[in-house]
Amino acid sequence: MLTVGSPAPSFSLPDQTGEIVSLAQFKGQWVVVYFYPKDDTPGCTREGIGFSEKKSEFSAKNAVILGVSKDSQASHHAFCQKYNLTVTLLSDADNAMIDSYGAWQEKSNYGKKYMGIVRATVLIDPNGLVHSVWNNVKVDGHVDAVLSKLQ
Repeated sequence: MLTVGSPAPSFSLPDQTGEIVSLAQFKGQWVVVYFYPKDDTPGCTREGIGFSEKKSEFSAKNAVILGVSKDSQASHHAFCQKYNLTVTLLSDADNAMIDSYGAWQEKSNYGKKYMGIVRATVLIDPNGLVHSVWNNVKVDGHVDAVLSKLQ
């Protein structure tokens, strides 16, 4: 898991349009990175819509929002189109970023254990340091909780 105050792990991943997005390009800005299990599922859809609806409030506080899952760039593109999502979604097909941020963990469903993405959010400060970490996120109220941490 990440430690508050430590440097955020760097990354360079394709977004829903195929553009490569890197942490370094956001130096001087707050970066909200939210990890979610799968495009077009109920909780992930609500979370994406929630962040999209508040995007202008995050922008007003000099913050960008990046959603990350293992889904492909094409899946992200379709997800954004279907729900009019305005946040940037990154495709981490090989799990490198998801793992480096501690969001790849053992999960359990009906007694079956498996590895997967846990819903988590990391707030990175303008100097590239981990400011706040939310693990095992519940969607309701989460977007506002993240927004309230921005100074």
